[in-house]
Amino acid sequence: MLKRVKLMFDKPKYLNNMAIKRVWLDESENECISCGACETACPQVFEVPDKMVIKAGVDFNQYEAEILDAVDGCPTEVIKYE
Repeated sequence: MLKRVKLMFDKPKYLNNMAIKRVWLDESENECISCGACETACPQVFEVPDKMVIKAGVDFNQYEAEILDAVDGCPTEVIKYE
């Protein structure tokens, strides 16, 4: 019987049925401090010129793990997704 070897680029199990449809900046409780953590985690989606912006036309499904890293790494917790 062959065993499947988990490679570094395999998606974690919690991402297998997930599809990120939308990512946004929610400053209703806190403000983006423009630290750049999101851009470091996922430069394909986030850009921080003065305040974080989401790049237009990005297929979020290609960067699910990186987006979740950016969400987890945001010190003010203003990055939201669904």
